[in-house]
Amino acid sequence: METTEQIKEMVREKYSEIALQDKETNQSSCCGSGCCSTDVYNIMSDDYSTLEGYNPDADLGLGCGLPTQFAQIKKGNVVIDLGSGAGNDAFIARNETGETGKVIGIDFTPAMIDKARANAEKLGYHNVEFRQGDIEKIPVTENTADVIVSNCVLNLVPNKFGVFQEIHRVLKPGGHFSISDIVLIGELPDKIRQAAEMYAGCVAGAIQKKEYLDLIEATGFTGITLQKEKPITVPDDILSQYLSAEEIASFKRSGTGIYSVTVFAQKQAVDACCAPGCCN
Repeated sequence: METTEQIKEMVREKYSEIALQDKETNQSSCCGSGCCSTDVYNIMSDDYSTLEGYNPDADLGLGCGLPTQFAQIKKGNVVIDLGSGAGNDAFIARNETGETGKVIGIDFTPAMIDKARANAEKLGYHNVEFRQGDIEKIPVTENTADVIVSNCVLNLVPNKFGVFQEIHRVLKPGGHFSISDIVLIGELPDKIRQAAEMYAGCVAGAIQKKEYLDLIEATGFTGITLQKEKPITVPDDILSQYLSAEEIASFKRSGTGIYSVTVFAQKQAVDACCAPGCCN
């Protein structure tokens, strides 16, 4: 792969392109429903259409889970959606937090921010805002959010530990996150890992499942829980763009698994006995 900045720019360009397309066209996107497959079907994203608050204009088919379904959002909560895209998860979260809460979507692609803001305006949501920014440096003050959600985004970020540190910073004490992402068990072939399209497609940037969970623990989170896990199968016609038939067969024999996981974890609450002025 290339440098960190080159990777980020490649991802930004890809998602700018996706933002200007409709969902059907995006079914040829690797993070979307078909991943350039001649058999167009959903290889990662789950069906949002039955969830309250769902808005089809905001659903670009780019996710790999349903983090808002597991996020335990309560009325009045402040929710941050990292990698908010066209606003799909943010609007589902808004349904949960209600008019007394607030939802902040963060995305570093200007075209996605424009699309999300237009969708929020059409829906008349005045307690949902979208900010352009890098989730390695979340443009939110510390101790702001009750809940953070994210859907198939951290695998696109080179510095994943930095993102978890930022999540810890902006969560309130006792706050929690529910994040859907792609992880690995076993190794990807070098030709897949080095392919720019497969990085933008949420596969090549994924890390080992154990390493992913260890990063969360190392950041200081507690109550780490795997809420959902499902295997992801990349169709042969996609693999054949990077691997020979023999290499595809070898990859399948290797037992490497690509998984969508939804993980919950909590920022430790402040101990009441050690509140300011209480431990003198």
